[in-house]
Amino acid sequence: MTCPAATVDALPASVSRPRFTLSRPASFLLLGSITLSFLAGASAPTPLYPVYQRLWGFSAIEVAAVFASYAVVLLATLLVTGRLSDHIGRRPVVIAAALLQLVAMGVFAAADSVAALYAGRILQGIATGAAVAALGAGMLDFDPTRGTMANAVAPALGTATGALLSGLMVRYLPQPTHLVYALLAAVYLLQAVGVWLMPEPVRRRPGALASLRPRLAAPQATRGALRAAVPILVAGWSVAGFYASLVPALVRKTFGLDASLAGGVALFMLAGSAAVAVVLLRKASEQRLMTIGAAALLAGMAGVLAALEVESMAAFFAATVLTGIGFGSGFQGGVRAVLAPASAAERAGVLAVVFVVSYLSMGLPAVAAGFVAARSGNLLGTAIGFAAVVIALALLATVRATGAISALRARKVPSLRTRRERTA
Repeated sequence: MTCPAATVDALPASVSRPRFTLSRPASFLLLGSITLSFLAGASAPTPLYPVYQRLWGFSAIEVAAVFASYAVVLLATLLVTGRLSDHIGRRPVVIAAALLQLVAMGVFAAADSVAALYAGRILQGIATGAAVAALGAGMLDFDPTRGTMANAVAPALGTATGALLSGLMVRYLPQPTHLVYALLAAVYLLQAVGVWLMPEPVRRRPGALASLRPRLAAPQATRGALRAAVPILVAGWSVAGFYASLVPALVRKTFGLDASLAGGVALFMLAGSAAVAVVLLRKASEQRLMTIGAAALLAGMAGVLAALEVESMAAFFAATVLTGIGFGSGFQGGVRAVLAPASAAERAGVLAVVFVVSYLSMGLPAVAAGFVAARSGNLLGTAIGFAAVVIALALLATVRATGAISALRARKVPSLRTRRERTA
């Protein structure tokens, strides 16, 4: 989910502009909508997994593996292409990714086996991995101030929207395994056309080929904040992966609810509350955001544990909202802390590092939980153990956020908000 800004930098004076171009505000909104639609596409299959399981009969671990294939491929692509848009521009990277998403939707719509789901998820992972840093950096290029919030809100809002709409389509509309993807394909096509009409916000510079060498390295100035942010990033994104892969089966088994609709609603509530938290807490400092995020994750997952034990559906969804608040606020605080010391030329690379940590956290724990659930046959016990691990990470995040961010301030590293105020 993502990202706040570092400094306020004007667009280059010699920006390349085609004859007919979108304005800067329109371009900013377009990139935000693409981030939203990419994450909506990533969450859309979640309510459909129970449908596919009924059609083809596969286990919880395979559901988790299909989901994780997206995250793993996204990571690999991000490691290769994360800095590419800093060299060749944002537009070509985003257009190629949108067209690849279009192909992925066609694969999903025609899917007749688990292998096709893997293929669709892999294509999605390549497209999102190629675009995610370019989209985040592009929004900051066009509007550094609003880009901060948009980078944090759009992924969460996209995840929430995709999960809810897909769940509703599965429950109430015909042919959901085709309709969902047809709708998304139309959106991706229109967005690719929009990006073609968008001005290029960065100057091209040499080194594109060299930038494709996989390298995961944060600039020296950002490393202290990154170490402080890792626990909260891992805790929050692990929860997101769990909700996106195994929660539909969990709510069916524990509460007897329709897996597709209830699973979509659960992911919607998690991601939607994360987006709301980002908006409401946008003026808070990085340290406060991470502290609030850690506390809310801790309390929320403790609530999930209690709700599962007593089989209370209302308590489960209430705890999900609290967990989402922790996810959103903690993620925004972590990203803002890491980006604050980064220069404009380092944005895409720094975002790539953050995304690698985040998506690795989203994919691997989900696979591990699916494996344990499949081997033990105890989905509820697996969920309880998973919640306990997240609680431990949230406790660690509280300590790290307080100590490391305070150390950065002692060295007079300004916060993101302070840097915006100085350059306003």
